Amino acid sequence: MNFDLSEEQQVLQRSVREFCAREIIPHAARWDREEHFPIEIIPAMGALGLLGMQIPEDYGGAGMSFTDYVVALEEIARADASVGLTVASHNSLCTGHLFLAGNEAQRRKYIPRLARGEVLGGWGLTEPGSGSDAGAARARAVRKGSGWVISGTKTFITQGSVGEIFVVLASTAPERRQKGLTAFIIERGMPGFRTGRRIEKMGLHASDTTELVLEEVEVSDEQRLGAENSGFLDTLQILDKGRIGIGAWAVGIGRAAFEAALKYARERVQFGKPIADFQGIQVMLADMATELDAARLLVWRAAWMQEQNLNTTRESSVAKYYAARATMRACSNAIQIHGGYGYTREFDVERYLRDAKLAEIGEGTNEVQKMVIARELLKEWSNRVGSGG
Repeated sequence: MNFDLSEEQQVLQRSVREFCAREIIPHAARWDREEHFPIEIIPAMGALGLLGMQIPEDYGGAGMSFTDYVVALEEIARADASVGLTVASHNSLCTGHLFLAGNEAQRRKYIPRLARGEVLGGWGLTEPGSGSDAGAARARAVRKGSGWVISGTKTFITQGSVGEIFVVLASTAPERRQKGLTAFIIERGMPGFRTGRRIEKMGLHASDTTELVLEEVEVSDEQRLGAENSGFLDTLQILDKGRIGIGAWAVGIGRAAFEAALKYARERVQFGKPIADFQGIQVMLADMATELDAARLLVWRAAWMQEQNLNTTRESSVAKYYAARATMRACSNAIQIHGGYGYTREFDVERYLRDAKLAEIGEGTNEVQKMVIARELLKEWSNRVGSGG
């Protein structure tokens, strides 16, 4: 495997970094402080292809590879984790699910607008009473004539109040639990569909997070996305890719924390010399750099495997789990290196720590990732023993 980025990928990385330096980084602290969703930068991001990165050009996308996507996402998260989460959820969850499971008519109707950034998308799986246990979903879709009636509440929806197009999963066969989930395309303005309460969060204040409420929303069967009762199977494929993206997102936050700590350590003078000269500080910086490098390589491995059409269930969870741990340690060390100043809002490192915590929770908690990794290891062992290997 070649660990060097291609010339085209280096150009992409540089162009995204320059865009972030110009349009995002100068405003990130204010957006966080004011809890402002930066809708004003969405058109520019769409024009750069950042909202349809993996969508073919024929559908209005940028036609990038999966590795291109994780390289760009890391740069955006380094600038502002909230904006990075918008990019990740829009690309991976809503648009990704539509492109994976949609028929040609659905793709043509929805994908170009999403890929060009003309509208934002959201994705609804989690409910107030069901997070890791998707089979406990209470949202129901019931047949009515040739269509469906959907009722229920979804929560922790990124782009919940600013999105226009949503993929929502509802139970069509409750007795089958997660194997009875079906996905539907819901558009803002449909009778009975509305944004619920705004969710106040520990971090990611510039990311829009709300509930979605569906009160007897009537949709035609043309709004069904994928086969009936196949929504969870499609979701597993979405999450295999999405977890790699969250790994890249986490690495970006960790990089921002590491770079801030390195800069501060070189400039802060105590006992007559920069604190970077003290061995204790050097050990922390070395740990941060090593773990973030390892996390990036795990993310890149999983992305490369996706491009080879290989199963990445284990590798996706490994990348996401390790990157989440690495960035949390990096952010904590960055605050420690800043000392008392790191605990204030005068420096960005406290924001990085608040934002990074979601990496250990979103798209499957660390505990769920370890369950997935162990399950895949045991399955591999059983297959090996069964084949006499």
